[in-house]
Amino acid sequence: MRPGELEESPYARAGGRLPRDPAPNPGLGADRAPLPSDRRRGRRPTPRTLARALPALLVAAGIGYDLLTPRAFTAVPFFTAAPLIAAPLSSLRTTLLTGLAALVATVVVTTRTGPATDVHTITEVVTVATVAVLAAAINRVLRLGDQRLASAREIAEAAQRAVLPEPDDRIAGFDIAARYEAAQEDAFIGGDLYAVQNSPHGVRLVVGDVRGKGMGAVAAVAVVIGAFREAAEQETTLEAVAARLERALAREGTRRDGTDAFEGFTTAVLAELPHGGSGDGVVRIVNRGHPPPLLLHDDGTLRTLAAHEPALPLGMGDLGRWPDRATESGFPSGATLLLYTDGLSEARDAHGRFYDPLRRLAGRRFPDPRALLGRLAAEVRRHSGGGMTDDMALLAVRRP
Repeated sequence: MRPGELEESPYARAGGRLPRDPAPNPGLGADRAPLPSDRRRGRRPTPRTLARALPALLVAAGIGYDLLTPRAFTAVPFFTAAPLIAAPLSSLRTTLLTGLAALVATVVVTTRTGPATDVHTITEVVTVATVAVLAAAINRVLRLGDQRLASAREIAEAAQRAVLPEPDDRIAGFDIAARYEAAQEDAFIGGDLYAVQNSPHGVRLVVGDVRGKGMGAVAAVAVVIGAFREAAEQETTLEAVAARLERALAREGTRRDGTDAFEGFTTAVLAELPHGGSGDGVVRIVNRGHPPPLLLHDDGTLRTLAAHEPALPLGMGDLGRWPDRATESGFPSGATLLLYTDGLSEARDAHGRFYDPLRRLAGRRFPDPRALLGRLAAEVRRHSGGGMTDDMALLAVRRP
């Protein structure tokens, strides 16, 4: 790679069948190395625990400072800092007790060597008392904000469950797992999507990535998933389902303002698993500008299900019209179909290297789809140093 040249995305160069890795990295096996969160942790105090102990330490430090310094030196900065630090970290009761302790300590150290009516003594006591009252007020404001934040989190969780409900573990004989990893901490939903529908025509799936961020992207996600669930039940072919999604996004574009009205699009991959009972089966794929799915065989080999004819993402029909053509591939017993968004394949490490699912998954076996997605999510977090820049949606289906 030449200096200044960006590494090519893994799915952009993917294709063909990868051989089983003769010597897979033992640290990457499904059951060879526990995740950091699974290791037994020591009982060392956390930074938050140490921070909560800091107000008491400040009061003690102020008393020691006064005892070890001449009368002209004052320990008031220690006593005023104590309740201010307690305010955002502790309850109102603890904040009040800290302020009271700081006030008592101020009275004790200032009257130890002088009269209580001294102007400096009165000034210092009033200063600490005022700061203690302000700290209590700050604590109350912060607690009200925490309550509002908790309410907002509950609403966000409810929205996620409504828009992206987790599918059942088993649908029509297939083992299924889904996972959503938001790049922003404490976020629950973004522009990535997945959905599973058991229709009269087979089990149909979609994984997609809406252009943009924020509420506009979330609205587009709701439109795509709603249109998919309806079309999956009514349309006899997967190509017709993709056409319905195209029309739904076209209607949504007319209600948007700014650049989203002209530049909004959604990359998506649709899959169909016909009902057929046990034995080997097939999977049909329609890809609209999305990273191709991966098929993990039970012997550790890996295959990319690339589209025979590339197609534009959904919502870009005005630029050209090509009829969708589903690509049919074998889906043998024990194999797992993995659909994902580019949050997986374009996650970068500190050196700018992509996380390559083709290389990382080749030669590995997983007990079930849920274990596969859990391992992928952990490895991507570790690869990117915990600082993912894009959301990631994962959907895995195994034919038992």
